[in-house]
Amino acid sequence: MADDRTGPAGIVLSASVARRFYLDGRSKVEIADEFGLSRFKVARLLDAARESGLVRIEIRHEGEIDVESSVRLRDRYGLQHAVVVDTPDDDVASLRGHLGRAAAQLLAEVITPDDVLGLAWARAVSAMAEALPPLPGTPVVQLTGVLSLPGGPDTSVDVVRGVARASGGAAHVFYAPFTVPDAATARALRQQPEVASAFAQLPLVTKAVAGVGQWAPGQSTLYDVVSDEDRAALHRLGVCADVSGVFLSADGEPVHAELSERMIGISADQMREIPEVVVIPYGTAKACAVRAALRSGLVGGIVTHTALAHAVLEG
Repeated sequence: MADDRTGPAGIVLSASVARRFYLDGRSKVEIADEFGLSRFKVARLLDAARESGLVRIEIRHEGEIDVESSVRLRDRYGLQHAVVVDTPDDDVASLRGHLGRAAAQLLAEVITPDDVLGLAWARAVSAMAEALPPLPGTPVVQLTGVLSLPGGPDTSVDVVRGVARASGGAAHVFYAPFTVPDAATARALRQQPEVASAFAQLPLVTKAVAGVGQWAPGQSTLYDVVSDEDRAALHRLGVCADVSGVFLSADGEPVHAELSERMIGISADQMREIPEVVVIPYGTAKACAVRAALRSGLVGGIVTHTALAHAVLEG
């Protein structure tokens, strides 16, 4: 006997049942009563309609959010949030602005009056801070020391103060460089009252935003400012990425280096204790670094662009 779903009558019946269910919002019981079928027959017809391609379900969003890539990235790495922006990536400043605005929208959406926000220094974090609306009295904690660049964006102190000022929350800041010449100086600076006070807030931080750098020329601000000896030493240790000063191997394992002892910033262990760290990477050359960050277990959210998301997913 021929399959009654493949003849003209079967196709029309399947289409009618699918229309009632998917477009009209009718229940399977209601459809069964209308067509004189059992609800199990209705369920089989709906399954067959999808399997044959008679019914195709497409989830689309007409805005700049690349919904499919966002879902794939979130599911692949088990993230709390993934936002992929479908935007041209030929102009870095424009791209950074798009991602900063998207990250600001995400943060404004998910942050609550009970949250404490941590901000690490990165160009993309600075771009996010410029677009961030006032938060609900959120305290803001500086996570990394100052890395001043000629003609560059605001320092970490400026970013934290600006976000806290707009929100009416406390700003926990400190004036100390990100890197210093020796470990003894770093230890002394960490004991300074304002540094110690800011770092004492780390156990309270519930959400944080950081950048991701590939350990290569022009792909990490930290790479570009440290010495040749430091760069070579971290290469020998297998460093692939830095997440605002936390060094990672390609498989996402934190790497402790001699340079780590000379930095004033959050450690891998401290970052791991934060319930959600959102990173804002851009540029397809950073695909390896982004995969390392997402594998590390330190990162729970990402805002990026389509080209980089595809490069990460395909690797």
